Amino acid sequence: MTGLTGVAGCLGDAGGGGTNAITYGVISPMTGPYGGLAVGQRNGAELAIRHVNENDDIDVEITGVYEDTEADPSTGRRRAQSVVEQDGASYLMGAISSSVALALNEFAAEEEVLYNPGGAAVPITGSNCNEWVFRAETNTAQMAEAVSDYTAENLGTNVWFHIADYAYGESVMERVETRMRDGHDIEVVGRSRSQLGSTNYNSYVSQISNSDADVAVLGMTGGDLINFVKQAASQGLKENVNLMSPTMTFSVVRGALGEAAYGTYGGVRYLPSLETGDNQSFVEAYQSEYDAMPDNFARAAYMSIRMTARGIAEAGSTDPAEVKDVLPGLEMDTILGPNQFRDCDHQAMNPVWPGELVAPEGGSGPAAVELGEMIDGVDALPDCGELGCTL
Repeated sequence: MTGLTGVAGCLGDAGGGGTNAITYGVISPMTGPYGGLAVGQRNGAELAIRHVNENDDIDVEITGVYEDTEADPSTGRRRAQSVVEQDGASYLMGAISSSVALALNEFAAEEEVLYNPGGAAVPITGSNCNEWVFRAETNTAQMAEAVSDYTAENLGTNVWFHIADYAYGESVMERVETRMRDGHDIEVVGRSRSQLGSTNYNSYVSQISNSDADVAVLGMTGGDLINFVKQAASQGLKENVNLMSPTMTFSVVRGALGEAAYGTYGGVRYLPSLETGDNQSFVEAYQSEYDAMPDNFARAAYMSIRMTARGIAEAGSTDPAEVKDVLPGLEMDTILGPNQFRDCDHQAMNPVWPGELVAPEGGSGPAAVELGEMIDGVDALPDCGELGCTL
């Protein structure tokens, strides 16, 4: 396949001769409200495992085992326990729900296995961080840096926050509000919360419509965000209130919303069109394998496993206890350019962008994304102490 050597070849040299076998447990919410997002996560993990195994410079052979968290913390923990105890996994990647990821954080520390979370809430590598957790997903503090100034300067300062009532939604509201107040005179005109997996948002849309809000910041993703924006568009909310969500630019969201997404705004964690790092080699390989374009969840899974493999190479060992000691601060090439898991909290230092969703060329179909100015990884990530973690 074209591009495989380029994608996998920069992982490094583990030294030594024979192959060391490890098992990576990939636990994604294949069913439940995030089922549409989980497909990309699983595909990205599969592709990363294949590329690492094909790389002669890395002395490791990875076997992937795959389970379904059902977007439920207790189920996710049981599935993680199964892949560790039954399948012998010493490395884990997965979850999209931040509540599930937080449960897996605890599990990883108890079992002393290395875990790459797929959730974005700050506490995962903030107040609930631990030495076994390394996150390649972009967190809500980084996304707040992408969208907060842009929102206050371009979309309005009378803000309504509507969130899904769980860890991710709370993290969005806390971080975006904190960051918007830093240098801007904003007024929070309302707050509302809906249960994760809700389908009827009409009452919330009406509340926002009848308020003085210039902009509604939506701390939601997946089916929750899709249903909310569809109902908001059908009720005419977009005519008077700007809609901003850190996850609005996700490909599955844009695909499901169609024209309803036009004229909304979002943060950008990843787009296939990015000319960063070796992203175009990744996109080519992913398209060839899955006949689809990779989304952010494919990107995060692929980066998670490939960055961890780089730590295995650096350590010259597959023992997660040794790998966790060399990964922090280890500089490496990634899809998003030069990167590292920051040593004080193990959060990848990813660049971020604001984005406006516009009609594509031709005027119909999923929205295109017009990127704002890139914010470098070092500038997008607040100090560890501010986020509640010092490792």
